Amino acid sequence: MLSYHTCPLATLGGKDTGGMNVYVRELTRQLGQMGVQVDVFTRSQDEHVPHVLHDLGFGNRVVHVPAGPEVPLPKQELSSYLPDFVQGVLDFAASKGLHYDLIHSHYWMSGLAARDLKAAWNAPVVHMFHTLGLMKRRVARSIEEVEGEYRLNGERLVLRMADTIIAATPAELAQLQWLYQADTRKIVVIPPGVDLGRFYPIPTDEAKEFIGIPLCERMLLFVGRIEPLKGIDTLLEAIAILRARQVYMCLAVVGGEPTENPEVISAEMARLQDIRQQHGLNDLVAFLGKRAQDTLPYYYSAAEAVVVPSHYESFGMVALEAMACGTPVVASEVGGLAFLVQNGVTGYTFPVDDAQALADRLQALLQDQELRQRLGAQAATFARQYSWVEIAARMIKVYQDLLPEKDEAFEIVS
Repeated sequence: MLSYHTCPLATLGGKDTGGMNVYVRELTRQLGQMGVQVDVFTRSQDEHVPHVLHDLGFGNRVVHVPAGPEVPLPKQELSSYLPDFVQGVLDFAASKGLHYDLIHSHYWMSGLAARDLKAAWNAPVVHMFHTLGLMKRRVARSIEEVEGEYRLNGERLVLRMADTIIAATPAELAQLQWLYQADTRKIVVIPPGVDLGRFYPIPTDEAKEFIGIPLCERMLLFVGRIEPLKGIDTLLEAIAILRARQVYMCLAVVGGEPTENPEVISAEMARLQDIRQQHGLNDLVAFLGKRAQDTLPYYYSAAEAVVVPSHYESFGMVALEAMACGTPVVASEVGGLAFLVQNGVTGYTFPVDDAQALADRLQALLQDQELRQRLGAQAATFARQYSWVEIAARMIKVYQDLLPEKDEAFEIVS
């Protein structure tokens, strides 16, 4: 498993940590439980973290490979250290006397590393992009959000090189077909999963006590990275509309670093805090910063609704986790969210960037407890089909198809 630019063990909510981290971590853990041993290679970003960790159990390892300075680096700089990363992976495998049957890479830079490892090992490559540069370019609001041709060229190269591409939804398959002219014969649609042993409905009073809000408080929740394409500004505008309508609630924003130090705070966090100030929402909107994954089920269960107002999501892991916790989701009707959130069944969708429509959906939920409970219960039932056991079994079938002579290497252990 290759996750070059971000470690699956990293705390969620940072600049480059989110759904992909959860995906790699949980898929690896489930594969190990089902009898497939996995080594996850990622670039070392902290010299004080041991280079080999066994945090994912079942014989799986996370290997932090030194490649360039062992500190977080901008994505624009990371590609220059890919040769060092590849050599580090080769050296580790040689030192352990290992032969890998298959390479599964995540995000386009890992795909470039997979190309070189494929040549060295003669091993097939399964790749998942998680996000697409051309889609991000379409929704960019500023030149700073537009990634250069280096990424698009890299994605096209990976598309040609990989033996199988995993798309999270039919929408992503269509994007790969029409924007990249990808060969759809080697694309397989397999959605991400959710850990149903961690994400399940917690009684509201217990969840609210855990996160420290009064039982009478009505909380809306956003969880994710703090960046423009997440659409948090639209959510803040919707909160201002609800306040003007005298619909009372609060909003908790989990993710990022809400520090007051102007030298540390990100440009987007500063912008959002300015919007909060302009609308007079300081008493209603709290930026909580990053939270440990183990605490998220309490936040989801304590919320009246979880809001995902993104301009682009290839899938929407937060929406799935929230639904598994029995909380209705209100999401923009884009990408994977349009497939995941069933309008009027597990939550509501709204047109992207439409604060008025978002406020209408939230008001309907906030003012109707029976509706919230019904949608929440239906959401929890819907989420059960996405258990990692089911998703990993489908992934193993992809591996088996690429290695028919080694089916015994991928025997599923129940």
